[in-house]
Parts: sequence; structure tokens; C-alpha cells
Amino acid sequence: MSAMAELTPRDDVLSNDVLAHLETQLTSARRLLQIVLEQGVAIRQRDVQDVVTLTGLLQVEVERRSLIDGERARLLEIAGARLGVSPGAVTMTLLHSVLDPGVAPVAEALTAELRGLLQEITREHHVNRVLMTQELAFLDHLLRLADGDRQLGYDSAGDHSRTTGRRLAERHRVLDLEV
Repeated sequence: MSAMAELTPRDDVLSNDVLAHLETQLTSARRLLQIVLEQGVAIRQRDVQDVVTLTGLLQVEVERRSLIDGERARLLEIAGARLGVSPGAVTMTLLHSVLDPGVAPVAEALTAELRGLLQEITREHHVNRVLMTQELAFLDHLLRLADGDRQLGYDSAGDHSRTTGRRLAERHRVLDLEV
């Protein structure tokens, strides 16, 4: 046991608040993961309505998480004041010195689970972004082929397409059929 742990009394209120906060974080992260996974399915099925609906749900959960992060900041302020360090310097190891001894291992396990969920959410969200980019590129390609000689929309730089349908057809032969 460190000297700081011996001098810092345990804080049952903070212990309960930390556990409640971690449970709230986990509930939100599980919901976020569920939405991201469902969104991936909708993207693969090219279900535009579900993709849009799930994007809205994703936005709501992200906004909810910003409120949860405010609570996290408040808890770090309290813990930092109890430990005599800045809120940004509070670690789980330091937090152990003020948490109830029975709460500390539970908090550690919940934190590990939360980190794993957040990594999985990040990975799946990245996959969804790649899938959406591919789908939009394919749609853009089809629309440009169907456009003929007119300029359609904007290119990736935000400029009108400089390639005409005729030149595009010369560069990309789609079907070469003899009838």
C-alpha cells in the first residue's frame, strides 16, 4: 500500500458514484455497438431507410454520451481533489486509494470491459465508413455512366465533373455486345 493510500480515507459516496457511472458508460457503449452493428447490416443490404434511421439513432446516442462525459469529468474533478492531483492525472491505480476495497476490482473490470467495447465500436464504425464510401463511389460511377454527355454533380474536390459521358465511355467500356 502506498503512502498516499494510507493518508487518503476511503470515500463510499465516490465509490458508488464511480460504479454507477461505469455502468451507465457500459449501457451506452453496448447501445452504441448495437446501433453500429445494425447499421453495418443495413449498409450491406443496401437498405437506405434503415441506414438513415440508424444514423439518427447513432447521433442521439453520441449526444447522450457527451452528457455522460460531463459526469465523468465531474467525477474526475472530485477524485482529483481528494487525491491532490489534476483531474487529467487521475488513473484507475490512483483511484484505488480512495475507493472502497471491494469496489476497486469491480471498477477495474468494468473499465476493462468498457475499453474493449469502445475498441470494437471504433473498429465496426470504421468498417461501416469504408462500406459507405464504396457504395457511394459505385453509385457515383453508375450515375456518371448514365449521364451521357451532361455533367453530373460534383467530383470529390467539390468541382463539377470535367469528364463528359463520351470520354467516360471511352475510358470505361461497360458492355461490348454484338446484336
